[in-house]
Amino acid sequence: MSGNVPASTRTLRVLTFLATQPGPVPMERIASAVGLPRSSTYHLLRAMIDEGFVVHLPEEKRYGLGVAAFEIGSAYLRHDPLERLARPLLVQLVHEVGQTAHLGVLHGRELVYLLKEQPPRPVTLVTDVGVRLPATLTASGRALLAELPPAQVRALFPTPESFVRRTDLGPQTLTQLRRLLADEKRQGYAVEDSFITPGMASVASAAVDHAGHPAAAISVTFRTDGGNFIYDCGFGSIGNASKLADTLKAITGVVEHGLFIGLATTLVIARSTEDVEIIERTPNA
Repeated sequence: MSGNVPASTRTLRVLTFLATQPGPVPMERIASAVGLPRSSTYHLLRAMIDEGFVVHLPEEKRYGLGVAAFEIGSAYLRHDPLERLARPLLVQLVHEVGQTAHLGVLHGRELVYLLKEQPPRPVTLVTDVGVRLPATLTASGRALLAELPPAQVRALFPTPESFVRRTDLGPQTLTQLRRLLADEKRQGYAVEDSFITPGMASVASAAVDHAGHPAAAISVTFRTDGGNFIYDCGFGSIGNASKLADTLKAITGVVEHGLFIGLATTLVIARSTEDVEIIERTPNA
């Protein structure tokens, strides 16, 4: 009966099954889930590996989603609904903190910036809409990576060559990255200081979808001085990242709510980070 199923349908079934798993799985489970003989499953997985949609972990004899699958998922997130949902949040965030704010998504091993909002007197940054930077070196990228299963992170960064250097700061091995992601997952936000540009730092928080997968991250970038974070949140001068992170987590919580209910809304963040209002309006065309 499996011979009557088109190859494209089999491929989509494999991708769908792998997307629902918490991490890479043995080939026998894939074959059982999609209803294919073991030999047919093997040849299908080899073709998907060649195209980058599946990655093989030989030491564990398991298969997981590859970089190409992440790219397709990220492409979906770059469509209008997410940007329309996040743009008013970034505008309000910039008004509150007086610094540049971004919305970014994972694209393989990179962080892609979808939106950028700036204050009246912005600092010159390397970031812009469409710019890609190494996910391991950006606060947004690591906030998103921290929400992935460890095996998926390993699949994205299997060798030392997978890591990029810009300022000789930031993780350069999988062990270093895992340790950093564990700390950032625990604290609920990611921070980078001079990993991308000397003298510039960012704080970011990730929004996850209803299935717990990382959807997008919102970040704020600002100058640093002697290792201290310098910005004005409207709450007075702040000497560390924690209060800004509270603001970002409140905002990403609203993004998660908007992603979950699937409504086109204009979202207004109240002055207090503990008071988030959702006001439903007709979005601008």
